[in-house]
Formats: sequence, C-alpha cells, structure tokens
Amino acid sequence: MSSYSWSLPFFSEGEPQRGQRRFALIILNQPFAFELFRRLWDSSEWHCCADGGANRLHDACMQQGGQDLRSRYLPNMIKGDLDSLRSDVREYYTSQGVLVVRDDDQNSTDLMKCIYELSAIEKQEGDNSYELIVLGGLSGRLDQTIHTLSLLYKQRKTGRRIYAVNDENVAWVLDKGEHLIDIDHTLFGQTCGLLPVGVDSSVLTTTGLRWNLTEHESGFEGMVSTSNHLVPEEPIVYIKTSRAIWWTMELRI
Repeated sequence: MSSYSWSLPFFSEGEPQRGQRRFALIILNQPFAFELFRRLWDSSEWHCCADGGANRLHDACMQQGGQDLRSRYLPNMIKGDLDSLRSDVREYYTSQGVLVVRDDDQNSTDLMKCIYELSAIEKQEGDNSYELIVLGGLSGRLDQTIHTLSLLYKQRKTGRRIYAVNDENVAWVLDKGEHLIDIDHTLFGQTCGLLPVGVDSSVLTTTGLRWNLTEHESGFEGMVSTSNHLVPEEPIVYIKTSRAIWWTMELRI
C-alpha cells in the first residue's frame, strides 16, 4: 500500500522557504481575503490568473488601505477564453508586460487551460516538480465547484499535488493508501472532513481526530465524516483509505 506525507508551508506567515518544493498559484474568478492571498502568492514561484481571476487580483490590490499594490502582484500570465476579463484590467496588465493569452477551446475550462500551461512550462524546463494551489476553487456556483472537485480528482493520476483553497477551507485528494498530515493548529481547524466524492464508498481508518474511524465504510448512501474535529494535542493526522477521497480542513487565517 502506498504511503504519503503532507505539509502545507504556503499558509505560514513570514519569509517563504525556498527549497526542494516549488509551488504555483492559479487565481480563479472568486473573491478572496487579501491576507490569505498574500501568503499563497509569496510562497509561489509561478502565478497565473484564470480569465476573470485577473479582475479579482486587480481589484483586491486597489483596495488595500488606499494603496495601489497592483505593480507588486503582477502575474506571469492571464489565460482563458477572456469572456470575463474587463477591458480596463486587460489594459493595465498588458501595459505592465503581463502575458494575456486567449484560448477559445470550448472543451476545456479556464482552470484546465491554466493547468495545461503549467504542464507546458514544466516540459520546457524539464522539471515537473510544481505543486499547485488553486485559489477560489471551493466557492461560488455549485457547478463550478463540482468541476473543480472533478478535475482535481482526475489530476491526481498525473502525480501533481493540487490544493483547492478559499477563505474558509483547504482541500485536496488523498489517493488510495496511507497518509500522514502535519497539522499546525494555529492555521487549521478545528473542523475537518473526509468526503467520498467521486467514489461509491471507501473504507477509512484514522487517528488524530476527535471521532476516529476504524475500517469504517464511508459513502454518500451511508456515513460521511463531516464536521469532524482536529485534536489540539495531536500534531499529525493519520488516514488510511481504500479509495481516493477528499480531505478538507477549516482555515484560521
């Protein structure tokens, strides 16, 4: 059985640690808290706005204590079908040298187009080591949220680690196997959940939670471990799952 270890340094305050792990950030067309965004941005090496995500970035940077921070946070690229990108936003970022790419492929969403772009960059660099943070993927319209869940569930097969983030939560897919998750209780909790989205059911065993499971079947037609709690004295959560499932934690940022 495969084993995995997880830690999320991109939420931490302070100077980001550049090392073996490399992060990329894709900003979707959803509102976000600036402090959360700032931490994710500073921890990432590559930044991309998916279409209207550029509007969100632009406006957020204009509204910080009367300061214009737009030039501090210039993405590497804006990509999508550009049906949501405002003309003033496009004009500003173009004037700053940001690459704006229109992709009219109707068989892929703006998020997919940005992920494909990241893959192309990795291929060019000969290094496919980026972990991906998707900001905004867990809020807004339900159909868009389900698309994010579906896409990231399928993307696990590529081996890329992808984290979906909004102001309240962080979530990612745990593939079949055993998982050790480092928990910083100043950043996460107390609420967490194990969601069998994309499978009929999964058999779960956990430690480090308020209500642990032992070889317990979880599925939409039976038990789902929602509104579970992280235990303050436990620095690590252990999860064993027989199928790929979603893990989610509440954010305290």
